[in-house]
Amino acid sequence: MIKMDEKTIEKYKKAGEIAKKTHALAREIIKPGAKTLEVAEKLENEIIKLGGKPAWPMNLSINEIAAHWTPKINDNSTFEKGDLVKVDVGVHVDGFIADTARTIEVGTNKWGELIKASEEAVKAAIDIAKPGVEVSKIGAIIEDVIKGHGFAPIANLTGHGLDEYQNHTSPSIPNFNNNSTVKLEEGKAIAIEPFATNGVGKVIDAFNSDIFMLENPKPTRSQVGRRILKIVEEDYKTLPFGSRWLAKRIRFGLDLGLRELTRNEILHNFSVLKEESGGMVSQAEHTILLLDTPIVTT
Repeated sequence: MIKMDEKTIEKYKKAGEIAKKTHALAREIIKPGAKTLEVAEKLENEIIKLGGKPAWPMNLSINEIAAHWTPKINDNSTFEKGDLVKVDVGVHVDGFIADTARTIEVGTNKWGELIKASEEAVKAAIDIAKPGVEVSKIGAIIEDVIKGHGFAPIANLTGHGLDEYQNHTSPSIPNFNNNSTVKLEEGKAIAIEPFATNGVGKVIDAFNSDIFMLENPKPTRSQVGRRILKIVEEDYKTLPFGSRWLAKRIRFGLDLGLRELTRNEILHNFSVLKEESGGMVSQAEHTILLLDTPIVTT
């Protein structure tokens, strides 16, 4: 039985269209010497201009960094020739999310085969992603395609379900055959995201990111903490956000307030994820609505 009404489906589809256009802009503006902060803000503003909202800060993870990197408010870093950039775009329309990623090589053509490995893996996975299919079968085909290109899938990163204002729900969709008997359910939205690497195929926590998420709402003592929580609950709800978004509205005490809320486990601070052996990483991702006839929204 389909759990989505037509209005919900249309919101998912609109978010997907906005995400596709945002990726097109990313390909135009990610060049050698371009500032990471300017690129992130241009892409986030494009989402808003097109009628959506960012579902999380623009992720621009470079080279061996696989996920969760976004520039801070005072970041002066630039993209360099040869960088391998994972552009992970999140768009929501009234809480209904499009989650999609592409990998852009900056100014060179050294990593074409690695990029191809993740892109062909997600295409092969989408071909079999239907209600009733075991997630391990999706993982198996992703693993086969990536290994067929001579690379390793990152085993401890997974695809996932999507729900209203929730960017990671069940099921977990592996990038290798984990022998799970969990099956895809009709009426769910899912994101399939293979990561390919020339490293060992595992990520580790590198350092704290600039990305946070409301984890456990409860009273807090400090005035700045209460103000942060009010903004988060009203504007971002349970979706991730960046401190640079808050910095435009809270001039004093922001870092102290974020540390307090994180220490008290009210907010979760995501870790930047790095390939364990320092291998280069590519990513490809699409969002699929599991209907009678599945729809790839992105």
